Amino acid sequence: MAPKVTPVRSDESLPEAVDVVIIGGGIIGVTTAFFLARAGVSVALCEKGAIGGEQSSRNWGWTRVMGRDERELPLGMSSLGLWREMNELTGRETGFRQCGILYACDDQKQLDEFQDWKKIADTYQIQTTLMDGAKTAEMAAGSQRMFKGGLFCATDGRAEPTMAAPAIAEAAREHGAAILTNCAVRALDRQGGQISGVITEHGRIKSSTVVLAGGAWSRLFGGNEGINLPALNVLGSVMRVDNVEGAPEETVGGSDFAFRRNIQGGYNISRRNASVSEITPDTFRQLRQFAGSYLKNRKELRVRLSRAFLDEWKIERHWTVDSVTPFEKIRTLDPEPSHGLLEEAARIIKRDFPPFRTMREVERWGGMIDVTPDAVPIIDRAEQIPGLVLGVGFSGHGFGIGPGAGKLLSEIVRNVTTTVDPTPFSFKRFS
Repeated sequence: MAPKVTPVRSDESLPEAVDVVIIGGGIIGVTTAFFLARAGVSVALCEKGAIGGEQSSRNWGWTRVMGRDERELPLGMSSLGLWREMNELTGRETGFRQCGILYACDDQKQLDEFQDWKKIADTYQIQTTLMDGAKTAEMAAGSQRMFKGGLFCATDGRAEPTMAAPAIAEAAREHGAAILTNCAVRALDRQGGQISGVITEHGRIKSSTVVLAGGAWSRLFGGNEGINLPALNVLGSVMRVDNVEGAPEETVGGSDFAFRRNIQGGYNISRRNASVSEITPDTFRQLRQFAGSYLKNRKELRVRLSRAFLDEWKIERHWTVDSVTPFEKIRTLDPEPSHGLLEEAARIIKRDFPPFRTMREVERWGGMIDVTPDAVPIIDRAEQIPGLVLGVGFSGHGFGIGPGAGKLLSEIVRNVTTTVDPTPFSFKRFS
């Protein structure tokens, strides 16, 4: 059920010592490695499985600022600028195209929300256009749905999740980074409370700084180190289709659908505003922190109880450096997609968008998204453990804001003036 990701070979041996170790080979980890290595910092990136093997290759591929939380706008704008340069910076194809993104609104309430957001966007000089229902339907593949209106941002784009993280990882290696796959970090190595390196399944790497960018695994790793990261995992599902002619280049999203052109020439489609939230032991452990988020987003969450409860119950939460860790037992999170949501998305898109009525399914997949209580990431130093920097909880926005987040993390690590104010991403806000 996993999309085919561009393979990245592993370096053959562990470096004895580096300036920075990065835990996690998703989009956040590889972009951090790239910008650090490009600045002359020695880096070892440790990935328990394959580069981009989990949510970084399973997301929608949107690179947008439109509709984002205002706290994320500067980071999103920084990321879009970097995405535009990424093919040149890496010397590789990441699939980025500035295609524009259209949000279609069914009713006046949705349109009013986007009108309010446009006022915020205008203060950041983000060029967006409000359109009436007829223009929205015309741009949205000649839709037969009666939209109230829409908001279009021509500067937004898309990239290919199966290509981007591998391309950036290879570019980081060209700048001197060690890229280590099938190399799980078991624990932080500490002396006197200060990080002195990491202990991997293949041995120790000395380092005074570690960046945790483990995606859906970050909370589990942090818990073993005594850090309570507020994050719950939710399931996203995507379907890839072909045999579509006459659909737009622009990426389009509505209240209950989303589609974007992919580099193969077909489209990726999803059921928008609907994710599956599994009831697990962690749900109850974090109920107080997430209660408000659940209430606010209850219409968008499909809460269910399944075998995921027992699967999580069986996972060890604490281990020693001599133990085989959960990261070695499960190299890649490959969840079953929500077939019901994908079938629902396919029905809606076929019904409302004539070009998709001949579409043929190619593949489908699921991915786990690590979500914080306010759906904004944590990009900050962990004061409890000097030398540890957190890049976690990207809440489904990691791919789009990944380059900006990686650059910001590299600046935090280097103690230089940051391109973007990191204050909104402080860990302390969850104290």
